Amino acid sequence: MRRDLEDAATHLGRPHDLRFHPMFGGLMAYFDEKPCAWLSAQGLALKLASADVELLLTHEGATPFRNRPDAPPSRGYVIVPPSIRQDTPRFAEWLERSASAAVAHKKRPRPKTRPR
Repeated sequence: MRRDLEDAATHLGRPHDLRFHPMFGGLMAYFDEKPCAWLSAQGLALKLASADVELLLTHEGATPFRNRPDAPPSRGYVIVPPSIRQDTPRFAEWLERSASAAVAHKKRPRPKTRPR
């Protein structure tokens, strides 16, 4: 799954914009410093805008992501079916949609130190 994301980023000509960070027993993928995907035992889930969520869910094998079996389905993350993940040009389009839908985290300003 990680390789699929790396291949899609390379296909877009932006392999260095993709990074991963361990989080809550899975991996959060960031593309252009924006959270775009979640890799877990359930599969690879892309973070998408609501219109794109509905569109991806029309594909066979796509399901809403749940971080626990008893949790409600996520409104923004969808498990990407292998048929899309393994088709690099097609998956790259979905990665681009995810990156355009995600919002970069704002960095907090450093607190000013008081002179001694």
